[in-house]
Amino acid sequence: MRSTTGGIIIIIIFLLLDAYIYSVIRTLSVSHRTRLLVGIVYWGIAVLSITGLLLFVYTSPEVMGRKIRTYLFSAIAMLFFAKLLAATFFLIDDIRRLFQWGGSKLFLADTAANPGNGQGITRSSFLSWIGIAAGSGLLGTFLYGFRNQYNYTLVKQKISFPNLPDEFKGFRILHISDIHSGTFMDQRAVSRGVDKIMAQKADIILFTGDLVNDKASEMENYHRMFSQISAPMGVYSVLGNHDYGDYVSWPQDGLTKAQNLDKLKAVQAGMGWRLLMNEHVILKRGNAEIALIGIENWSAKSRFPKHGKMEPAYRGCERYPFKILMSHDPSHWDAEIRSKYPDIDLMLSGHTHGMQFGVEIPGFKWSPIEYVYKQWAGLYEEGKQKLYVNRGFGCIGYPGRVGILPEITLIELV
Repeated sequence: MRSTTGGIIIIIIFLLLDAYIYSVIRTLSVSHRTRLLVGIVYWGIAVLSITGLLLFVYTSPEVMGRKIRTYLFSAIAMLFFAKLLAATFFLIDDIRRLFQWGGSKLFLADTAANPGNGQGITRSSFLSWIGIAAGSGLLGTFLYGFRNQYNYTLVKQKISFPNLPDEFKGFRILHISDIHSGTFMDQRAVSRGVDKIMAQKADIILFTGDLVNDKASEMENYHRMFSQISAPMGVYSVLGNHDYGDYVSWPQDGLTKAQNLDKLKAVQAGMGWRLLMNEHVILKRGNAEIALIGIENWSAKSRFPKHGKMEPAYRGCERYPFKILMSHDPSHWDAEIRSKYPDIDLMLSGHTHGMQFGVEIPGFKWSPIEYVYKQWAGLYEEGKQKLYVNRGFGCIGYPGRVGILPEITLIELV
């Protein structure tokens, strides 16, 4: 019943938004024939999007197919946000008209002296066309973003620490995060990303969570591919919020939620990855040793799980001069690490994807995700402690990237 009610409410919202936008568009049409053509095209697209929405809500993934379902959801979401942006400009114009109408009633009430009064305030063609252009531009941008899903970008980052043992100077860490194998559609493109990882010849490879969207079975077509990832000092990983299977109803494929998590752990072990579950390992180079700590997902945001336990993971690390923490969610840094563990030198995270949408140019970066996460992409420093947030290897929801590209990070400690 709740699902049916929610679906009806969403459809009503879509219809009201379409009716409002069309009422503006038709006023810009100069002839009856143009209005008729615009109406047919507009409402034809609107009906198709609502039909697609109904199929997405009320059809199971098994019936529709994962690929169709992913792109259908993306198309509906893109149209909705494009229309919402256009409607924002139209609303600004309507508010302007309302104030102008109210002013005319208050201050120009003498209709005889003001023969134009009472005929209404005309809509601004300028604002209307700006709204249409903005909505169309956003839609075009999202469509362009599809081609960036596998546009893997190598980010090289040198990070200096005064307490780094001499033997670890020049130590190269390959950092990846948020693979989200359930969104992959092109095995060859993913393989090129894996080749790019291996081409860096890093000393160690660290993966900071979200191997899948929901189910361990998503790795079936990619298990052998990611098994190729290796480094002289090993491949280490932690769990992200999606790895627990919290976003689907269980059982799935004959597995319970707990069995799915066990299978995911086995997948990582089978690939040769060492999954750190609230524990640490010691990395040795020459006569020097540093600590690598890995915890389960821990988030300061209430909607994400707190399975991570720093106390047992950290216990025994005190005597090592340098410490690296792998923790999926960057909100963990401000919420616990900086205050309770000031001797953790470097924390590596992912999770945000940079929202897969934003602007990054030299000297400036912006994404809507920054209003939710203070640290969302790249390097952050507070005192002697540093945090690096990887923008993610894969995608979730929208299978594309606009401005914020998928990332492979090569960190060199100096």
